[in-house]
Amino acid sequence: MDAPFRRQHDGHYGIIHLRASKTFREAAESFVENGGSGRHLPRVVEYFGDRPLTDIVPFDITEMALALYPDQKNATRNRQAMAPALAVMRHGYDRGWCGYIRIRRFKEERPKRKVPAQKAWLHAFSRQCRKDGLDNLAALVLFMATCGARVTEAINVRWRDVDTARRTVLLRKTKTDTNSSRGLTGEVADRIAALRGAAGPDERVFGYSSRQSVNTRIAAVCKRAEISYKSSHACGRHTFATSAIEMGLDIRTTMEVGGWRSSAVFLETYVHAPENAVRIVADQFGRYQFDADI
Repeated sequence: MDAPFRRQHDGHYGIIHLRASKTFREAAESFVENGGSGRHLPRVVEYFGDRPLTDIVPFDITEMALALYPDQKNATRNRQAMAPALAVMRHGYDRGWCGYIRIRRFKEERPKRKVPAQKAWLHAFSRQCRKDGLDNLAALVLFMATCGARVTEAINVRWRDVDTARRTVLLRKTKTDTNSSRGLTGEVADRIAALRGAAGPDERVFGYSSRQSVNTRIAAVCKRAEISYKSSHACGRHTFATSAIEMGLDIRTTMEVGGWRSSAVFLETYVHAPENAVRIVADQFGRYQFDADI
């Protein structure tokens, strides 16, 4: 028989009937079957297993996160342990299998802001790549910097996904779990077309298979060019976001093209004010006249 209990949530009181409790494993399976993401769930399910949902309290979830990720940062614990566990528990609440639950996430340190690449850096980097015979690396970096692709998305682009004539590239199954189309500048389209040779449709366009190998190459080129090292993320998405805003593109359009969902993350993490921001603002206001006689 269903067990009744009183609840208060968002200011509303009422009597609900709790159905027979399900295990965490069963709730997780239902969560995924109904469209939930199972990306980080396996380790959490392994930890809680067949434990009833009604026996799990916020302290248990905190302990689970610490047990699964003892040496990781709080951001990782929140993303890969707390969030998926809470999602399953909330799903269980929606199905009437347990009560509503709130958890206190681990406090995260603000990440150190990456410095995007300026035009002079990109020019020096591309010039050194040409000297080193690394045209594929130059094309890859410029591709990320001008369309906002993540490095894992970029290295997974196959020739079947590229149309240099129409200057488009299809990024398959991105971080947002949906395909995404990106436009190419004329220069980047030409650089990519020059890499084709006799490559088949299923071969990788840029020739790299891991983020680590890309960053290792970038570091070596930066050293030879005597310029500061910038990771693939810094000279890619950070550069794209900052450059787009500096060129006057609106925030919504830039987020849409680059695949950002959160405006807070986009503005606080990816968009950087230019070094001469004070001068730029003063010059813009200098276009106006405030003389009272005019």
